[in-house]
Amino acid sequence: MIEQDDAGYRAAVKDLDEAQLPEGDVTIRVSHSTLNYKDGLAITGKGPVVRRFPMVPGIDLAGVVESTTHPDYKVGDAVVLNGWGVGEVHWGGLTQKTRLKGDWLVPLPKAFSPQQAMSISTASYTAMLCVLALERHGVTPTHGELLVTGAAGGVGSVAGAVLSKLGYKVVAVSGRVEEADDLKRLGAADVLPRAKFSSPGKPLDRRRRRGRQPYPDQRLRQSALSVLLMTATA
Repeated sequence: MIEQDDAGYRAAVKDLDEAQLPEGDVTIRVSHSTLNYKDGLAITGKGPVVRRFPMVPGIDLAGVVESTTHPDYKVGDAVVLNGWGVGEVHWGGLTQKTRLKGDWLVPLPKAFSPQQAMSISTASYTAMLCVLALERHGVTPTHGELLVTGAAGGVGSVAGAVLSKLGYKVVAVSGRVEEADDLKRLGAADVLPRAKFSSPGKPLDRRRRRGRQPYPDQRLRQSALSVLLMTATA
């Protein structure tokens, strides 16, 4: 439970009565959740994630319906939840039991166990949404290199692996250049340090420092800008 008052910001494990659960039409016995980056920020107070107190953290969960008045769910149904402000404005998944809106839930696919669903996690779910968005906008492997920033993070690493598997030529950008070999094992065709993108490139610098291949910075910046403009006008 995360609390904030005159005594400050703090997080602690607490026993709660079921009567203290928030409003909602589905009560879930939670079996699994994931400790996401956002959860870490919320628990430590190092980021303005929590917007309502007191708060149970956890931006995702998997579990079984224990009671319900929602027409789409019955007792015993296995469900998954990602997002919808849980762990931020509504009590989240790092708990044994929670109550929330059934409209936020997704039936757990029979191919997955609750543990597998949370191992895939919100990061992987987000990565796949990014891939689907690219496909929806008509971006195909024939368009050339595809820039993936934050490539060593949870979302970026999965996005890079999925895109590579789908035939895209992935250029990974990361501040953790020591993980370049791992990123290439995940499918990246090339890995660039984030520092190259922190300041304007030199327009006439057409070669990399190593070898004699074309220097990609300006081309990749232009590609990234094109994607942003396309998304903003969609």
